[in-house]
Amino acid sequence: MDIRPVAAHEPPYYTVVFTSVLTENPEGYGETAERMHELVKDVPGFLGYESARAPGGLGITVGYFRDEEAIAAWQRNLEHQAAQKQGRAEWYQRYSVHVAKVERSYGFERG
Repeated sequence: MDIRPVAAHEPPYYTVVFTSVLTENPEGYGETAERMHELVKDVPGFLGYESARAPGGLGITVGYFRDEEAIAAWQRNLEHQAAQKQGRAEWYQRYSVHVAKVERSYGFERG
């Protein structure tokens, strides 16, 4: 499996940081998360994402979007809205969302 961070993009762009703690038995969560990762790729202005989950349920997903309209388009996706509702009802102990405008971006890769 090739694990790479999302490449730096030409600013400005936006990032949506979603941190969460799962319930003890989040049945169906993994499949739905995979589906959301597939769906968001079709949103015009979506640039990529990075996601990680630690033992114990703490997770973070960072999505990168060209502009606020791309974020709004993702928020309007009906399947995404249904997954959010199910997440609040069944999967999450707690979560937070942070949206920020990126004004500088750079990276490094060992050759």
